Amino acid sequence: MKLLITNARPYGEEAVDVLVTDGVVTEIGTGLAAADAEVLDAGGNVLLPGLVDLHVHLREPGGEESETVETGSQAAALGGFTAVFAMPNTDPVADTAVVVEHVRRRGEEVGLVDVHPVGAVTTGLKGEKLAELGTMAASGAQVRMFSDDGRCVNDPLIMRRALEYASALDVVIAQHAEDHRLTGGAQAHEGAVASRLGLQGWPATAEETVIARDCALAREAGADLHVCHVSSLHSIAVLRQAKAQGVRVSAEVTPHHLLLTDGRLTGYDPVNKVNPPLRTGADTQAMREALAEGVIDVVATDHAPHAAQYKDAEWAAARPGMLGLQTALSVVIHTMVEPGLLDWRGVARAMSERPAEIGRLPDQGRPIAVGEPGTFCLVDPDAQWTVHGAALASRAANTPYEGMRLPGAVVATVLRGRITARDGKVAV
Repeated sequence: MKLLITNARPYGEEAVDVLVTDGVVTEIGTGLAAADAEVLDAGGNVLLPGLVDLHVHLREPGGEESETVETGSQAAALGGFTAVFAMPNTDPVADTAVVVEHVRRRGEEVGLVDVHPVGAVTTGLKGEKLAELGTMAASGAQVRMFSDDGRCVNDPLIMRRALEYASALDVVIAQHAEDHRLTGGAQAHEGAVASRLGLQGWPATAEETVIARDCALAREAGADLHVCHVSSLHSIAVLRQAKAQGVRVSAEVTPHHLLLTDGRLTGYDPVNKVNPPLRTGADTQAMREALAEGVIDVVATDHAPHAAQYKDAEWAAARPGMLGLQTALSVVIHTMVEPGLLDWRGVARAMSERPAEIGRLPDQGRPIAVGEPGTFCLVDPDAQWTVHGAALASRAANTPYEGMRLPGAVVATVLRGRITARDGKVAV
């Protein structure tokens, strides 16, 4: 099987042709031809390695009314992603080999992106007893990341043991950094907006203190720690210091924490309810600068679809979370590329190369070069499109960008030489 991509600009640089044979790049140059190849005319658009998302919620098993592996994979492919990591807060929880193998198998059956299940750190996400980390790591799912995302592993002894196991197994522990004793079920950033709206405040210190504790535990264990959805400017200094001390810590920021602020909460529209909450303009600016600096390593969507009955409710009853897979790249272009904070190589680093490194994916996030996998995202940087939740591939429609005009469009997604999405449609 051959695919010839013509007139593509790798990382936004000089235009070339790329020939992929049996899933591997075999030739890069100009004026290439292959009589028996499928041809994808890139039209001078930007070619990036396929995007990798370390943090999605596909809801299957148990939450198929909100999303399935199939619909989530479709959204991922249309968003330029070729690999995603599916969080374990499903029903049943992905805390055994049986469940993670089911998720991995469903991803393979759909075949649009590589779906890597994330195993739970604790049984039932209860924070009381370690789950079967070794069994899941050795299973057919080959789990390489563990998290109780949606809940923090609050007990420091449990977290210490998890990091010790992670060091021995060569896996990563991803922490939802929130001290529940400080947040107490709060649903908005603690500040002027929450006070004015009468909403209980979620203090940024609840994130910062957990990150500081876990960095110390990771240093002691010699383990890899990944911090999910960093949202507070105060957390940046903690991460910067830990990295300077040699702590093996990585961190992610969501697209919505790069762009949106708690000012959107006026009106109590639950589409803006997310955990951690939208914070201030100073926080979003700090997130952008930290991503450009590399203190924050990656962009991860925290794609969190919810069926209408769970989201279209009064603020207190609505579930937190937002769609992200099909809008992520456009938000990054808007917040990072257009202001000159990242170039296209920087985008590739934050959305493909570094996530693949953290997630232990040797065949994703690779350079665009001969001998490397033919796994790409083709982007039209000059395109503009208007977001409509009902038109997105996800089974849910809870996008905070409804009606917003965003820059950049994914023209095609290629997984090991096979086109999985093209011109806004999933390949059959």
